[in-house]
Formats: sequence, structure tokens, C-alpha cells
Amino acid sequence: MARIVAGATVSLDGYVQDAEGSSAALYADFDELVASAYLRELQAATGAVIMGRRTFDLAPDPDGYAAGYEFQVPIFVVTHTAPPVEPARNERLWITFVTDGVESAVRQAREAAGERDVTFVGGADVFRQLLAAGLVDELAVEVMPVLLGGGVRLFDDGGPAATLEKVAVEEVGVRTALRYRVVPATEAATGSATTATV
Repeated sequence: MARIVAGATVSLDGYVQDAEGSSAALYADFDELVASAYLRELQAATGAVIMGRRTFDLAPDPDGYAAGYEFQVPIFVVTHTAPPVEPARNERLWITFVTDGVESAVRQAREAAGERDVTFVGGADVFRQLLAAGLVDELAVEVMPVLLGGGVRLFDDGGPAATLEKVAVEEVGVRTALRYRVVPATEAATGSATTATV
């Protein structure tokens, strides 16, 4: 079964957006990131993508996903309402708007991904819903060396506790990529893995 890998880029002080709602400072290295071996490996491992509606709407043209999005795989957008016009698609990428919750999005994305990973790419609210529902197998957090000083946090107060097991730490240009396995509660209770609770 496909793993659910919840990814996000955060500032060193833990924000995914600044106080004005912008994440531009977190992607100042975008061209370098797109050309990196790190992203190529992530693309090869990804069979489907889940994102929130606000993240989807960041694209100036929804048809641009099919034309050149970095993950050319099926995309599942968690939303309350699907748009009236379906975005462009190609033989590898099409967009499904999921209006019945994160569990449904995960189920559909896993089916589309086959043996490859399902990568969650954005939206702090949907990220928290996935984590709270116990649907995340791995966390992939990239830390940019910038302090935003306020805005939207990835991990907000009142989120679920989780026990994590370090998988990898990698330097990708100026950013640091952290990868953790989310240890199931039954395994964490037995203490069978070397873990850290966050």
C-alpha cells in the first residue's frame, strides 16, 4: 500500500506563511530546488499528490498544472466545493476535487499511486487533518534559514501528539530536509523503536 508522506517547507521559526499570507520567502531557492537530485528522487517516488484548495489556488492558471507542474501525477484537492470548470489534464496528470474529507482523498490517492508514495504538498489545515486522523506514514519537512516572525504555523497549538523516528536528514542547497516515520501508537507504546515524541 502506498505510504502517505506529508511534506511542507517551513521557516526556522515554524511558519508556512508569513503574516501577509505569503510563502515567497520559503521558496527563494525554487529554481535550485527544481533542478536538484533531491526533487528528482521525490518525483520518482511519488505516484499521486494531495493538496488543499488554497494551495491549489496559488497557481495563476489551473491549466498550468498539466502544462508544467513538478509532479506529473494525479492530484487530489481537498475542498468544500469543486470549481465549475475542470482544469486541463494530460495522460499522467489529472485533478480530482475531493469534497468528502481527507479520508476519501487518501483512499483515492492511494489507489491512483499504486506502489509509489502519496505526497501531500500543502495547506496547513489539511496537513493537520491528515495528522489528527492518523493518516500520515512519514513527515517530510524542509526548513529554510529564514525567520518569518509570525503567520501560519505548520504545527499549531492543540495538534495531536506523535512519536517520530528519524529516517533521513539531507542538505538541499540552503534548505535542510528532515524525514521522519510516524510511529503507530501501538508500536510507540511497546517502546520497540528509538523515537522522539513531539
